Amino acid sequence: MDGVLVVDKPSGPTSFDVVRQVRTLLKVKKVGHTGTLDPMATGVLPICLGEATKVAGFVTEGDKAYEATVHLGVETDTQDAEGKVVAEAPVPPLTAALVENALASFRGTFAQVPPMYSAVKVAGKRLYELARAGEEVERASRQVTVYELTLRDFSATQLRLSVRCSKGFFVRTLAYDIGRALGCGAHLTALRRTASGPFVLAQALPLAELPALVQDREAMARKLLPLSAALTHLPELRVSAEAAVRVSHGVPLEAPPLPGRIRVVGPEGALLAVAEVIRGRLSYLRVLV
Repeated sequence: MDGVLVVDKPSGPTSFDVVRQVRTLLKVKKVGHTGTLDPMATGVLPICLGEATKVAGFVTEGDKAYEATVHLGVETDTQDAEGKVVAEAPVPPLTAALVENALASFRGTFAQVPPMYSAVKVAGKRLYELARAGEEVERASRQVTVYELTLRDFSATQLRLSVRCSKGFFVRTLAYDIGRALGCGAHLTALRRTASGPFVLAQALPLAELPALVQDREAMARKLLPLSAALTHLPELRVSAEAAVRVSHGVPLEAPPLPGRIRVVGPEGALLAVAEVIRGRLSYLRVLV
């Protein structure tokens, strides 16, 4: 079984819990997710099966979109509702103008410091492992990009936001930073991922429906997306049948100048490879045929 199954992850299980459940139910050895969701978070979690695991790393690099709820006036050690309260402060009287002014600095490209409770590695250890041991270490900031940040609604102590961002962006940290910008602190109370790379909620299967779907092969086939669907966010280079054979042998074909990573497809659209164009020739990152 090869392809991508887009799961609508429920709140509670980890992304790895979802992978284990999919592996058990579908009896597939090679299974991997494409971008971790916190246990509290819900929404789009693409699961790569079989041969699709070869491109999981490239899917992870796609942009993400979220709907988030931020509670003002309270900070937690995890920056979300699952952590311990570490600080409280009064929330200033909110207006749309005041909130928009706070949000303005979180649009575009900027440096973000990852939270202690995260899977980021420092000196070979996951930050959450150090945090659980009571340690806090200095973390290097990372360049991230927020393409869209929209205020959907607000109340005296709560904001509802839509975010479209680059990979590696922490919405929990965005909530924390917005709280600091407003002078009252904040933490994330709900997060739903609505898109991951080319995959959207409309394609997602609620995890609870997977056991029943396994019994219906035709329905399962409709939900399982082909390998080529995983990389539609990359520019396409279509080659002839003759050139496709050369690609399968790793021959570095001449290619037009294209920026960044591209997907190389055959005359019928089948995915052949992921590559970069270097000095006018294809440099293969992964050959899939």
